[in-house]
Amino acid sequence: MWAIGTGVVASPEQAQEVHTYLRKVLSDKLGRATADAVRIIYGGSVNDGNCAELARQPDIDGFLVGGASLKGDSFLKICAARGSVEAARR
Repeated sequence: MWAIGTGVVASPEQAQEVHTYLRKVLSDKLGRATADAVRIIYGGSVNDGNCAELARQPDIDGFLVGGASLKGDSFLKICAARGSVEAARR
């Protein structure tokens, strides 16, 4: 919550830790298959400078992009970051 709309970004490790916890809660409540199928997105001040590192985290499935979405080139780089990681994992 402290990273949303504040300009303060969680480290990739902090973001991954929270996403891992959320996926575990989902798994405990709904089963592993459902937990793996749910997309968990990160929304804490994502920008073109931190998107690649965040996208490499195994439990971050995408981004909720705020102000960076208003800058065309930055937004395209953010969109491409997740796609590049997905392609590398295949």
